[in-house]
Amino acid sequence: MSGPGHPADPRYPIGRFEYAGEADDGRRREWIDQIAALPAEFRAAVRAAGPKRLDTPYRPGGWTVRQVVHHVPDSHMNAFIRFKLALTEPEPTIKPYDETLWADLGDVRGTPVDVSLTLLDALHERWVVLLRSLAAADFQRTFIHPEQGRAVTLDRTLALYAWHGRHHTGHVRQAVS
Repeated sequence: MSGPGHPADPRYPIGRFEYAGEADDGRRREWIDQIAALPAEFRAAVRAAGPKRLDTPYRPGGWTVRQVVHHVPDSHMNAFIRFKLALTEPEPTIKPYDETLWADLGDVRGTPVDVSLTLLDALHERWVVLLRSLAAADFQRTFIHPEQGRAVTLDRTLALYAWHGRHHTGHVRQAVS
């Protein structure tokens, strides 16, 4: 059976994001470890796809592998900044962005994917250092997401981005199969 959110749904190769609520230290460590592992896992998936598949959509109507490769560091840079804002300001309102429009900009078409893979390496190295330095209470800090109209905890954001990296790694792997 396939359908939205089912692993057989090519839009969600690892299933839809689900957040069960309050996290404990063990769960946070797991998510941080997933964020730490992402650059190498993502790079391996891109290498397996090969240069001939970079401009192939990972599914009909989906982004190309190249767009996905550039999207992940774009998205994770925004997440890193959201963490830093929430850690340094009382419930800041973040700036959303249109990821679809970002995926169509000239830097996506004109930048070698290795540049974004290297950016992801450096970004995640910094982000993981920050994440591992936080106390449990820090993950309860929030920012306001204007499109969602509510406060979002760093715990939820951590879980989301641990999923997000695996989600897009799944997309790149789909391009190979």
